[in-house]
Amino acid sequence: MAGAALGLGPGVLALQLLWVLALVLCLVLSRAAGRARFTVVLVALGAAVLSAALLLFPREEERPSTAAVYEIVDTFLIGRFVLLAVMSLVLLGCLFLLLIYHLMEPVYAKPLPSS
Repeated sequence: MAGAALGLGPGVLALQLLWVLALVLCLVLSRAAGRARFTVVLVALGAAVLSAALLLFPREEERPSTAAVYEIVDTFLIGRFVLLAVMSLVLLGCLFLLLIYHLMEPVYAKPLPSS
């Protein structure tokens, strides 16, 4: 790939630069006083619109190349589904334990001071 830096293409680097500049500008504007503070929203929306336009910009030719076509086969499909099922069960178990030990913890009333 011509023009690649760190294994990334120029489009990815342009998007990273755009969002870093938007973040820095948002941090600077968040320290401002008055109405200038609300321009952070405009900067974030502008960066989102510009990045959407950059993502929709055509990257290369529409015609597929005449090179050999490789078929991608996922040989670990069943293993991925088993891993997904185990992770889902662990998540449900953690949510259940959170419900029991944190959300349903009794709140005891404090005794009223006697006069």
